[in-house]
Amino acid sequence: MSFFKTSRPFVIAGPCSAETRDQVLETARELSALKVQLFRAGVWKPRTRPGSFEGNGHAALEWLQEAKTLYGMPVTVEVAEPGHIDLALKAKIDVLWIGARTTVNPFQVQRLADALKGVAIPVMVKNPVNPDVELWLGAIERFQQSGIKDVAAIHRGFSGYSAAVGYRNQPNWLIPIELKRRRPELSIFCDPSHITGNRDRVAEVAQKAMDMHFDGLMIESHPHPEQAWSDAAQQLTPQQLGDLLAHLVVREEFTDDMTSLSQLEYLRQVMDSMDAEIIDLIAKRMELSERIGVVKNSCNLTAYQPARWREIVETRGNRAEMNMLSKEFIVELYEKIHHESIRRQLSVLETIENKIKK
Repeated sequence: MSFFKTSRPFVIAGPCSAETRDQVLETARELSALKVQLFRAGVWKPRTRPGSFEGNGHAALEWLQEAKTLYGMPVTVEVAEPGHIDLALKAKIDVLWIGARTTVNPFQVQRLADALKGVAIPVMVKNPVNPDVELWLGAIERFQQSGIKDVAAIHRGFSGYSAAVGYRNQPNWLIPIELKRRRPELSIFCDPSHITGNRDRVAEVAQKAMDMHFDGLMIESHPHPEQAWSDAAQQLTPQQLGDLLAHLVVREEFTDDMTSLSQLEYLRQVMDSMDAEIIDLIAKRMELSERIGVVKNSCNLTAYQPARWREIVETRGNRAEMNMLSKEFIVELYEKIHHESIRRQLSVLETIENKIKK
């Protein structure tokens, strides 16, 4: 059985950074009384700018060894270099995790995967900082191809040009959902600490992850968060973490309630029928787009017409709001429809032009 499949939610917790021996042991002692399956702590810290605290390295590994011996919790650290792996294995670290800033670099991921060939150890892979499911999946596959049999994914949000309201890193939930669709056997954990960057919102995002059937959580916890050497704003005290876990609602994927199952099946059949109608309507709309392309060619008009697109955005957005739908959602949907419509019109214009040249 996978190391990560022992319970749901599988809880990983501990400080952002292993700052001192006393801090590590105090945190581990308090977390050992909670439902925490894996103790985390940053030993090497890849910081944005030089001059920030970048971890205690080898000394911190010794503190983690001591915490493991005293309190019986397996321990995990982030590794970013093959040398980190060598030191972590010598310190008998139980699980390794790959950070977001490493996942984004396939060359570095491959170096780490090569360093783990022949090693039996669970590995967790955080999503890359940019929203790219292929890059995330590729990193996971590199470790699996190197022989690592127990791999999990961690969703910690994505960087953007502007932060989404209330988030340090944009959740972009569609990406972990797509990863789960492609690889349903993978355990996927949510890191609400890094998504929010704000301890006051960690519980909210943790619950949302559970409601979307994530397998567990990675949450930063520090006995004195306001004194933390890194990411102070997003860390919970062990007491706050215990309260979060006590109030977390864990929903199941399946039920034995036959009445509810019958109702669910009926509603899904209605939805399936509607989806079929939507697809048929989109197909007819694309046929109209191609006919419009023919007319535009006869009038020597461009495929993309900004005024028309502005009209579509305004009218469809207003109609969405009249029907209690999110205007942003409908506009985003129509952006995809419009993109495909323009692609088809350009294809029509190109086909006609090629015929004329012949």
